[in-house]
Amino acid sequence: MIGTTLRLEDAVNSLCPWSGDPISADALTVYRGAVVGFCNPGCRDKFAAATRAFDGALEEK
Repeated sequence: MIGTTLRLEDAVNSLCPWSGDPISADALTVYRGAVVGFCNPGCRDKFAAATRAFDGALEEK
């Protein structure tokens, strides 16, 4: 997906998992091959930090 523009219509969710607000086009990311949306870039970045920590812990096991 590198170099590909992420689109709202490709997101697996319509509401931000952190806030419950509608997702925004400037707050999309790819996680495990799926486009995931957030209400703002801050929520997206919080998700990225959390998943890095969880994925790192799983890899250590």
